[in-house]
Amino acid sequence: MNLPSNRSTWFLLISLFASCNGFLKIQNRRGVYGMLGIPPLRPTNIALPPDKWFTQILDHFDPTNTRTWMQRYQVFEHYHVPGGPVFLMIGGEGEASAKWMVEGAWVDYAKKYKALMFQLEHRFYGKSHPTMDTSVKNLYYLSSEQALADLAYFIQAMNSQYKLPTNTKWITFGGSYPGNLAAWVRFKYPHLVHASMSASGPVLAKIDFFEYMDVVKDALETHSHSCVEAVQVANSHVNLLLRHPIGQKSIEKDFRLCDPINADNTNDVANLLESLAGNFAGVVQYNKDNRVSRAGLVSNITIDTLCDIMVNETIGTPHIRYAAVNSLLMAHNNETCLDYKYDKMIKQLQNTTWEAAKDGARTWTYQTCTEFGYFQTAESNQSLFGQDFPVDFFIKQCADIFGKQFTKELLVKAVQRSNTFYGGLDLQATRVVYVHGSIDPWHALGITKTKIPKSPAIFINGTAHCANMYPPADTDLPALTAAREEISALIGQWLQEL
Repeated sequence: MNLPSNRSTWFLLISLFASCNGFLKIQNRRGVYGMLGIPPLRPTNIALPPDKWFTQILDHFDPTNTRTWMQRYQVFEHYHVPGGPVFLMIGGEGEASAKWMVEGAWVDYAKKYKALMFQLEHRFYGKSHPTMDTSVKNLYYLSSEQALADLAYFIQAMNSQYKLPTNTKWITFGGSYPGNLAAWVRFKYPHLVHASMSASGPVLAKIDFFEYMDVVKDALETHSHSCVEAVQVANSHVNLLLRHPIGQKSIEKDFRLCDPINADNTNDVANLLESLAGNFAGVVQYNKDNRVSRAGLVSNITIDTLCDIMVNETIGTPHIRYAAVNSLLMAHNNETCLDYKYDKMIKQLQNTTWEAAKDGARTWTYQTCTEFGYFQTAESNQSLFGQDFPVDFFIKQCADIFGKQFTKELLVKAVQRSNTFYGGLDLQATRVVYVHGSIDPWHALGITKTKIPKSPAIFINGTAHCANMYPPADTDLPALTAAREEISALIGQWLQEL
């Protein structure tokens, strides 16, 4: 990702979705701030497994469509013994990293239970290209339903290819959006999937996800109320400066904007203010999660780092401290200026080439516009970042990127359909463990309590997005260590069940 950055729209996603090595550094928070990251590699003599390719069906729901495509996957057989289970890591809204085949908590579980390990990349992400490009007519084949059917067909094919016994038990693992898929594939295909571990999965689709910023505010409060007050004051001051030409020049200089700000352009203003809010939201979501970025960087920027800046009066006014936080994150991301222009962002997301789409921004944005919503607005009553980027701002992006037919009415029906299809927070699936961290804003749309005895929820105080999936570290909270142990015990228990 080597072009000027726009942190304002890389917010879901996440991705899982972590930083992505993509064509554009257009940090659409719909992807990066929702994505699962990459585990750090510990010293080992084990080589990363090579990519393999599976002939997959393009449209699982139209038997007259015989088109196929090649789906990327990896396999690791080192720990497997005959009769052992099969573990499947589900890919999500970014490229599936082979590092997950040799690192992460699930690897420790695979060693313990002698599992055969697979990772299947999600269609339309990474190198798994079902169509010639990502035009709207081709994105018709991008949906969670198609992805779940991909998993089902893959499982059946691997059972045959590896001549696995008919009673072989498959357990799926997923974090963030793949956390949804892990729970949903157990729900939709229980004859193929024996059990699932769902981490940080926002199984409730919701258009106006204002609760996200509520959790961000609560997380900053864990440092100090002074931190929250300073952010609120800074944001208010930025809004005040935007009303005057001299103030606009000050913002341009202090926040190192790539282009002069025109306060009459409400889209640019919303994009800018959301970018500045995203500085805090992204750090909160991934706070101390023991991951590395897709560029191999280890981040030591935490909630404490940002709040220490915001409460340090020697730096200057809250507005200047707010700018200092922005400069810190720009340096971390190797950005020379802050690119906030709305039209430029839209133009980049309209690019239908695979080269442009390899960061996952366009494809994940499509899924949010057609299935999930997940728009992290500033419409919370807590008003940490004012009311500067409302839900209509995000809905407008759907239409501007994909066409006028992508209306609010379409999105309302799409989200209702997703919740009807999967059950939302009333998802009825057995042998699923739902894992969430209190600092992770996505837990607000996830199952943190369950009435199903065989599908427990583990809520880990003090941890962030998908934290339980990464390799253990000496700095892990006791509650995180206990959660990994509980998950391991559940897997062992479920493997004994028919």
